[in-house]
Amino acid sequence: MHLRVRVQGSGRPLLLVMGIGGNIEMWDPLVDALDGFETIAFDAPGTGESSRPRRPLWMTGLAHVVERLLDSLAYSTVDVLGVSFGGALAQQLALQAPDRVRRLVLASTSCGLGSIPGNPLVLLALASPLRYRSARCMRLIAPHLYGGELLRDPIALDRHLQDRAARPPSVAGYAYQLLAAAGWSSLPFLQRIRQPTLVMAGDRDPIVPLVNARVLAARIPDARLHVFRGAGHLFLAERPAEVAAVLETFLRPVESVTDDLQGKEHKGRT
Repeated sequence: MHLRVRVQGSGRPLLLVMGIGGNIEMWDPLVDALDGFETIAFDAPGTGESSRPRRPLWMTGLAHVVERLLDSLAYSTVDVLGVSFGGALAQQLALQAPDRVRRLVLASTSCGLGSIPGNPLVLLALASPLRYRSARCMRLIAPHLYGGELLRDPIALDRHLQDRAARPPSVAGYAYQLLAAAGWSSLPFLQRIRQPTLVMAGDRDPIVPLVNARVLAARIPDARLHVFRGAGHLFLAERPAEVAAVLETFLRPVESVTDDLQGKEHKGRT
């Protein structure tokens, strides 16, 4: 299987796992705002420029694909940020390959089966990849589908639409991701996720209501919750600088904090 991958920046490795149908370009606003990380982004099987598997893969199979990707790039351990569908895959990866995940960040996501669903009409719109192929369709449904502030920022919205349409998913690849998510649930294993975890959510997310983030934060033993007030499902694109600041605080290595404290003590003595 061929996967399209992009590695950029320098610093602690951060694996980025995009939502259903998404491509590498959709990470650009956040990556541009991050400092001190080597980001690893990839098009999931059947999306962007990655090849489609011969048969659908369950979430466990997709997590194995990510493990092999890390092997091929010679990363033993990474921090992982998963958004929406990518958050589900990130949870599965943290469970079945715990030694590969140092810290876990879950954005706009849920436990899957057993979660509190969003608006049924909104979820119905997610069944089709048309919004990736038609800017007109995306502009029409986005206010109802994503909520939040992105639609009030024409420049940010235009950039997001361009990134989204740059490499749309294949119909079959998108359907395979829907199948992977359909019967998956992390409820049975959330308490077995031992990595320090940051759960991020917008309180105006029509797809994944905020209560789902609260469930994740309550059930994962070492988890904390950060809510972006007034933000919707796409808060990573809405507020990249604010999200980057939260991420940098959570993912910053302990040794860097120690160095800073030592530096402040040294300055105090002089």
